Amino acid sequence: MTAAENVCYTLINVPMDSEPPSEISLKNDLEKGDVKSKTEALKKVIIMILNGEKLPGLLMTIIRFVLPLQDHTIKKLLLVFWEIVPKTTPDGRLLHEMILVCDAYRKDLQHPNEFIRGSTLRFLCKLKEAELLEPLMPAIRACLEHRHSYVRRNAVLAIYTIYRNFEHLIPDAPELIHDFLVNEKDASCKRNAFMMLIHADQDRALDYLSTCIDQVQTFGDILQLVIVELIYKVCHANPSERARFIRCIYNLLQSSSPAVKYEAAGTLVTLSSAPTAIKAAAQCYIDLIIKESDNNVKLIVLDRLIELKEHPAHERVLQDLVMDILRVLSTPDLEVRKKTLQLALDLVSSRNVEELVIVLKKEVIKTNNVSEHEDTDKYRQLLVRTLHSCSVRFPDMAANVIPVLMEFLSDSNEAAAADVLEFVREAIQRFDNLRMLIVEKMLEVFHAIKSVKIYRGALWILGEYCSTKEDIQSVMTEVRRSLGEIPIVESEIKKEAGELKPEEEITVGPVQKLVTEMGTYATQSALSSSRPTKKEEERPPLRGFLLDGDFFVAASLATTLTKIALRYVALVQEKKKQNSFVAEAMLLMATILHLGKSSLPKKPITDDDVDRISLCLKVLSECSPLMNDIFNKECRQSLSHMLSAKLEEEKLSQKKESEKRNVTVQPDDPISFMQLTAKNEMNCKEDQFQLSLLAAMGNTQRKEAADPLASKLNKVTQLTGFSDPVYAEAYVHVNQYDIVLDVLVVNQTSDTLQNCTLELATLGDLKLVEKPSPLTLAPHDFANIKANVKVASTENGIIFGNIVYDVSGAASDRNCVVLSDIHIDIMDYIQPATCTDAEFRQMWAEFEWENKVTVNTNIIDLNDYLQHILKSTNMKCLTPEKALSGYCGFMAANLYARSIFGEDALANVSIEKPIHQGPEAPVTGHIRIRAKSQGMALSLGDKINLSQKKTSV
Repeated sequence: MTAAENVCYTLINVPMDSEPPSEISLKNDLEKGDVKSKTEALKKVIIMILNGEKLPGLLMTIIRFVLPLQDHTIKKLLLVFWEIVPKTTPDGRLLHEMILVCDAYRKDLQHPNEFIRGSTLRFLCKLKEAELLEPLMPAIRACLEHRHSYVRRNAVLAIYTIYRNFEHLIPDAPELIHDFLVNEKDASCKRNAFMMLIHADQDRALDYLSTCIDQVQTFGDILQLVIVELIYKVCHANPSERARFIRCIYNLLQSSSPAVKYEAAGTLVTLSSAPTAIKAAAQCYIDLIIKESDNNVKLIVLDRLIELKEHPAHERVLQDLVMDILRVLSTPDLEVRKKTLQLALDLVSSRNVEELVIVLKKEVIKTNNVSEHEDTDKYRQLLVRTLHSCSVRFPDMAANVIPVLMEFLSDSNEAAAADVLEFVREAIQRFDNLRMLIVEKMLEVFHAIKSVKIYRGALWILGEYCSTKEDIQSVMTEVRRSLGEIPIVESEIKKEAGELKPEEEITVGPVQKLVTEMGTYATQSALSSSRPTKKEEERPPLRGFLLDGDFFVAASLATTLTKIALRYVALVQEKKKQNSFVAEAMLLMATILHLGKSSLPKKPITDDDVDRISLCLKVLSECSPLMNDIFNKECRQSLSHMLSAKLEEEKLSQKKESEKRNVTVQPDDPISFMQLTAKNEMNCKEDQFQLSLLAAMGNTQRKEAADPLASKLNKVTQLTGFSDPVYAEAYVHVNQYDIVLDVLVVNQTSDTLQNCTLELATLGDLKLVEKPSPLTLAPHDFANIKANVKVASTENGIIFGNIVYDVSGAASDRNCVVLSDIHIDIMDYIQPATCTDAEFRQMWAEFEWENKVTVNTNIIDLNDYLQHILKSTNMKCLTPEKALSGYCGFMAANLYARSIFGEDALANVSIEKPIHQGPEAPVTGHIRIRAKSQGMALSLGDKINLSQKKTSV
């Protein structure tokens, strides 16, 4: 029996505040009360029966005084009552009173009101007594011809369940339903009838489908979904039928219903791996993503496209659809755009890279003037990174991309500009033919750069790669332009003194207007407030950075000037020009040093920067060949080493990725021929309908843990002691946002325990969904109680409580057994994740909660300790293996993870091996954890503290 066919019983939530009424008072209400009191009494009877009361004396009362009533509410309640009431005697025979009930339901099946007829037919689906159903068969058949569709569709359902459970009552059901289906016009009735034929008599269903296969597009979406399911099942069970029905699936890809299109595309992919089928399914998915407004739907369908790409044979087909996939970028949601760009990047090839770059360039330009959306900056960053990747993989494209991207160096968003700068640095080193173009473009945008960090990077690139006399002269011109009038200190002091008088003259006329709230004149304050703004408007960028006290850029400038001066000396033969250029460079450095020592900047120059600038001055004054080599060769070699290491790392990760995707077939693997397989052995493909149903019901088939001995017993928590009157233990089952506690309660006494109740309370971000109902436990009996807890965030949660009970016949108060605490393991919510170094640093700076954990372990090897921490915290190490290899007595690594609630957790491991304490000395150091929420930081710290020491196996 599949999950869909399991019996579903009626469940009713019962408030347990009041005392249950007596049988006599209920009998009285049911006999003599008005409709309202009868309704209330009937509700109470239903609740009591659900709680285990028998109430046999009320059966006849209800048949006599409640069953004849025509009130709709009472009719509905009676349907529930007859479903749950015991209908047989203890020896298994049907109660005589049920004949009267049966007669009443025969009348309801002929009732003129369609609601009563339909709801009675629904109720009959739940009956499991053949003797009760037998007399009703003619009336049920007659309902198939009722004028109202509600009655007809429920009649089909009733016939289906009766045929499935008691075939002898209606042996001709498939034939009857087939005839009904041929003449039926209503979509929901047709759907139910077709559904029944699929399960009861598949051949008839196929015959019907064959007759109307050309009209499938005109059917309602609910019927189309069932047709997709039938074709899927038939083609899997009998592959020879594929040619007959696959055309129908192609037609259903054009359906007006998104659900049908989605299911049809999924079915088509599993039935055929032909390029035309994959292309049709992929186009259908893309169409759905573009037309569907819900972002969750977009993400789900995008995941299906990504799954398609994972198959090596399908990748080529999807490469032709890259331009269609890029249409999804019109969606404003950042997550959708991120996935789309990643997919496009994975599919890009030399055939379509040009078109891809054109589209991405247009997208970049579109984001240029758009500032109303908060995600625009992040999207721009994504586009820059995608273009960067394209240029690295396809060097021919770099010349097209660089001019567009370099405009962003002057962007106010530092993150996007930093990405562009990183890309430009890589491109100028790798592609010799583009150096002229990049330097020219860099000189164009240099004066417009707003961020000091980007300015430093641009200076370095210009200093490193300007190789001609003209370019070196241009760099010097740009630096002079950016620095303003020199010497800086004298010009600034003159400006202060010189600007004051004209300013005063200007403000003499309208001085009467400058009056404060208290009535005094504000001439001086107006001057002091207006002057700096004017100055800032006129101030060149580099001069502004220096006056703000940012002298790190000055140290960077000194290095750049030294490089270009040394190169100028090598290029130009005239001694006079050489000296003039070197002197100019030294003058700039000297004036910056003078400024740093004066009181004009907001912050004085640091000693490090003074040393750096002084060193550069010394190098220029001496011009030794060794220094020339260091400045003009070693720097570039360092960059070259870094880029080659990065490229190697990327290639390695790509290789690992492709190895994962390559399906290797062992020499002795059996080959299965579909034509030779028995029908019940068709397990080559998973039944996606069954899988989706299980997923909807939360019963996804999870892969078992790698350790075959690991079982549920590992998660059993003992709640009470063995000598307590009530023994309890709980199995904690975590399923995403829900925790189900399955508590086993054992009565260890010789007394009957009444109203045995499990009382729970929670600490942390946990919420108890329902209160477990009380039980009655016989001597030495046991029972299972389930409790549901909802989780809202990743932090340590504790569930605590007690079991209270009354002893049958004892006059004492309620007894209580206190339970041990249940600690919820946050590892069920934390998953390894990756982020770039820049993102890590940004989050590290932003997160306000830090937890510092001191290393206290018995592990003596640094790498072993790191691996142990990664395993016990579910975090991912961002520091590359190359950086961690080798042995030097200390280690630093960055770790990152995300919770299923979208919370980020960062950690920095700084550990060392105290060599002076001998080879057996354990690792020492600290782990710093940072998170947005306090709970996450503390919980991870607790987890690390608990699992630092390696237990001996």
